[in-house]
Amino acid sequence: MLMHSNDRAATLLYGPSAFRVIKPGKFVVCAVTGEAIPLEELRYWSVERQEAYASPEIATRRLLDRK
Repeated sequence: MLMHSNDRAATLLYGPSAFRVIKPGKFVVCAVTGEAIPLEELRYWSVERQEAYASPEIATRRLLDRK
C-alpha cells in the first residue's frame, strides 16, 4: 500500500493562537493518549511543551500533572 505524505503525522510549531506546519501531514498525535488528531480538528496544544492534545479535558489533565 502506498503511503502519501497526507497519510503521515505532521510536524507543527505551536504558537499562542495558531500553529505552523513544518512537515506536511494529515494529523498530529495527542501527547497524552497517543490518538491521531486530524489537523482540521486540532484546537488544544501547549506552546511551552510543543505538544498537541485531543480535548480540553486532556489538556487540563496534562497541565495539572505538571504541578
